[in-house]
Amino acid sequence: MTADPSAPELVTTDFVAMMNASRTCVLVHDAATKNILWANPAACDLLEWSVTELRPLKAHHMSSSAAQYDRVIGRAWLQEAVERGSNRIEWHYRSRTGRVIPTDAVATRVELAQGPVVMVQFRDIEREQEVEQLLRRTTSYVDALSRHTSTIALMLDPDGTVRFATDTAIAVLRADPDEALGRLTRFGTLRSEGRRTSWSELARRAAPVAPVQLEVPAAGQTGPVWLEGSLERLDDALLMLLHDVSERVSTEARRERELARENHLARYTAMGDMAMAIAHELGQPLAAAGNFLAGVTRRAAALVASGTLPAEAADHLDVGISSAGRQIDRAARIVSSVRAYVGHLEHTEQVVDLRDVLEECLYFVRLRADPPGVRVGVHVPDDGLGVRCERVLTGQVVLNLCFNAVDELAACPSEDRDLTITLAREGADAVLTVDDRGRGFTGDPFTEFTTKEHGSGIGLALSYRIITRQHGRIWAEHRPDGGSRFGFALPLA
Repeated sequence: MTADPSAPELVTTDFVAMMNASRTCVLVHDAATKNILWANPAACDLLEWSVTELRPLKAHHMSSSAAQYDRVIGRAWLQEAVERGSNRIEWHYRSRTGRVIPTDAVATRVELAQGPVVMVQFRDIEREQEVEQLLRRTTSYVDALSRHTSTIALMLDPDGTVRFATDTAIAVLRADPDEALGRLTRFGTLRSEGRRTSWSELARRAAPVAPVQLEVPAAGQTGPVWLEGSLERLDDALLMLLHDVSERVSTEARRERELARENHLARYTAMGDMAMAIAHELGQPLAAAGNFLAGVTRRAAALVASGTLPAEAADHLDVGISSAGRQIDRAARIVSSVRAYVGHLEHTEQVVDLRDVLEECLYFVRLRADPPGVRVGVHVPDDGLGVRCERVLTGQVVLNLCFNAVDELAACPSEDRDLTITLAREGADAVLTVDDRGRGFTGDPFTEFTTKEHGSGIGLALSYRIITRQHGRIWAEHRPDGGSRFGFALPLA
């Protein structure tokens, strides 16, 4: 750039005026003797000495008495500037009144007409050091807080990227402390006021504070980690403070299960009362129906004897009457068993071949499986499996497990509608399992209500009571290739 020829030239007095006006302190030392030759007003004001008073002073007169500010060190620092051209140091000066002044000092060799000098420029950094110490203390406090507090703190950018996370947060999120965390949503699901939400919606609602929940999937088979707190908007970021409330959430879930169990018991009691009433009321009609059939049988025999009824027709009539009689007997046994069970009487112990119980149930299972096209496969051993149980109630458990599987398979593709019933001996137990390729189950099927439109909702709970009351065990498990397996085991007699 070409200088403006009309601009005035700066003369020596101009540079002296500018040096005197500078707020940076300046001392000029002789390069050889290190004596002070001159000081600008800023240096005189800071050190509280005039130029005339400064000139005869030595380093120990105007420096801190600490060992690191000894006169020998000061002269060596100035000499190195003479030799190398420049040198920098943190030097503690001492004012006339004894105040020690920490400074950032730069010594520079300058060639003047009368010879080389060392120009020392320095500034008071006491306030800077106080601020730096305060920042260090604050940083240490924040570091200690982030390491030892249970509060989970996250600083996020407006787009949801985690800018900073406490050690507690990194541990809960199972993040790598040596890598950038990225978006918060990669670690869990955001919720607000009980419903799922997106980061953009949550950030918009933080005006300036919004409640937030974060559901973090847990490792292994344990439940998720539930975090709850607030999201607060700052100048250019958002602060999320969270606490682990997993125990509270699990307690609430446990209370809900207990309430459901209480409802189940209430329904169970109500059904027990109804069953007792029904069993009482059905006893007489069933007995009467049996008597009517017996009367029909005797009347048919009389008609055959008199020649009024042909023998062939009598045979057909006898088959129907016998079948009806067997069903009436079965109904009577069921009513009797229900009355004994609901009435908390000891069940009738009898040794029964579990193969016979299954055989009696298969007719009804296939009847239920035929409309939806469910294929029923049965695997039964050749050897007997005698168990000590109540025959009718145990059969009801078999029917309940099979009916549930059929109903589940009815909602599956036709190629998956396979139901397999297996009866086997395992050690000292007879084991019956029902396998299906359905959608599986969630939770504990023996304590939760059914989600089916029809049904009492407590079939599996009753099955559990029946089997465990007979010293057996009942279970449900997920099959490796999909679907579920329900089964029970009873001790061999």
